[in-house]
Amino acid sequence: MNLPDGHVVVVGLGFGDEGKGAVVDALCAARPTTAVVRFNGGAQAAHNVVVDGRHHTFSQFGAGTFAGVPTHLSRFVLVEPFALAAEARRLEAAGVRNPLSLLSVDGRALLTTPFHIHANRAREEARGVNRHGSCGKGIGETVWYSLLPGAVPGDVVENQEVIGAPGEAPTVADCTRPSVLRRKLDALARFYAPLATPPHSVDELVALYRDFAGAVRITDGDETGRLADSGRLVFEGAQGVLLDQHHGFHPHTTWSTTTPHNARTLLGGRPHTVVGVTRTYLTRHGAGPLPTESAAVLARFPETHNETGEFQGAWRAGHLDAALLDYAIAACDGVDAFAVTHLDATGLKVVPRDGSPAVDLPDPLAWFGARLPVAVTGYGPDRAGYRVAEARSTINA
Repeated sequence: MNLPDGHVVVVGLGFGDEGKGAVVDALCAARPTTAVVRFNGGAQAAHNVVVDGRHHTFSQFGAGTFAGVPTHLSRFVLVEPFALAAEARRLEAAGVRNPLSLLSVDGRALLTTPFHIHANRAREEARGVNRHGSCGKGIGETVWYSLLPGAVPGDVVENQEVIGAPGEAPTVADCTRPSVLRRKLDALARFYAPLATPPHSVDELVALYRDFAGAVRITDGDETGRLADSGRLVFEGAQGVLLDQHHGFHPHTTWSTTTPHNARTLLGGRPHTVVGVTRTYLTRHGAGPLPTESAAVLARFPETHNETGEFQGAWRAGHLDAALLDYAIAACDGVDAFAVTHLDATGLKVVPRDGSPAVDLPDPLAWFGARLPVAVTGYGPDRAGYRVAEARSTINA
């Protein structure tokens, strides 16, 4: 199966910020695409795309939006309606007509509320110098609360103490059932009252979420399967494999499966190609290990769209790390091809698998190509700098 023609799963092979958004945009612009399917994460994604002078940082909308491709948020995505509405307004200002009409959402997806967000920020601020590198978007708190049915105050679940009597976690489908939603939000408000109190009342949230439900198409059943049988899908991962909840380096991880496994579940055995995205050097946003960190690399490659975040912390950079790259590929149970971004960077180095000192990397494309086919090449977030090549799947066809 040639890469551009079938279903494609896009994952980041680093700590995030590899260029997944630009790769997804390039894939959608290269071939007719039925939908971009988001299969993990939530409103913390920040995928930068530039097309004909228009820039947008895609968060919950798929990065194929500028190519006119609809987005489906699968059941594995955490949906934050306030952030989604704000993103829709920014897309409209960038020339996308009625962005919400391009969106469908699985009703089983968990709902991230202001209660989760404020609790997340309170915990991260309390950690002081031991911060985990959270984005402050309520992601971990949303997942954690969903794990609490049956827990009682004082229990410890995933290394956090249960501080009250939890209820059922709200879902997107609950936005269409005001009485169910109110019961769940009342329980959330009581549970998190000792930790954080957001400015919105439960009554306000019920009304706002009802409006959200009326503005988007909420699906049930196997919507992804239906879409897959009607045309080509591009699955857009969020964060990087080295932040994965199972394979990352705790506690500096995300509460999400960042490997292709959720996408494979959604595809139900259908043929697909996995593309692993990597820069020509390594980056990390916020706290956590970065073995090849280099102040010189950081100074040489300034970022246009990434900066120090209030909760996430500083932008960092280092040399390409062959051992971490191989580890990420193994965590994915293999990938079919690379998408290599930031090929305009020069004077690069790579730390070999054995951890010996960094060596020069004069031809990064040849270095990656000696390991796997290179299916997409790019020079930044602008579509004009991207090329999609013919590449044949070897493990998932």
